Amino acid sequence: MAQPWLSDDQQRIWRNYLTLGNRLQVAMNRQLQERCGLSLADYEVLVALSERGSVRVLELAAALDWEQSRLSHQLRRMRARDLIERRDSEDDRRGATIEIAAAGRDALASAAPDHVNLVRSVLFDGMTVEQLRGFDEVIEAALDRLAG
Repeated sequence: MAQPWLSDDQQRIWRNYLTLGNRLQVAMNRQLQERCGLSLADYEVLVALSERGSVRVLELAAALDWEQSRLSHQLRRMRARDLIERRDSEDDRRGATIEIAAAGRDALASAAPDHVNLVRSVLFDGMTVEQLRGFDEVIEAALDRLAG
């Protein structure tokens, strides 16, 4: 029979993990807002679009692992700021494609170096190759269990 509670070590690690995730999200959001006027959600969408080019809204939602309603609201805000462009699909009147606009490309180019430096300094600097490999294995295993 499975133990009903986490062990003391598991509880400490779990809470540290949650704290890390929350603090990193706050730090990334603050940095992006202060330096580029972007939210972390803006940044995530811009990165996904820069990697994929023009995509359908449903494909973008799947790539980001977001609910369609959340993405629709986010895209509306970004479109109002000219960060993205929405085009009605020629194949399907109900569908639309989204692509990054020139202002979005500029914002992403401005934001990315500082964002990468923050992530690197918080998570990866000082890690040995073995620690990095172990960290990756833990994350991959958890993601596999969630997908399975």
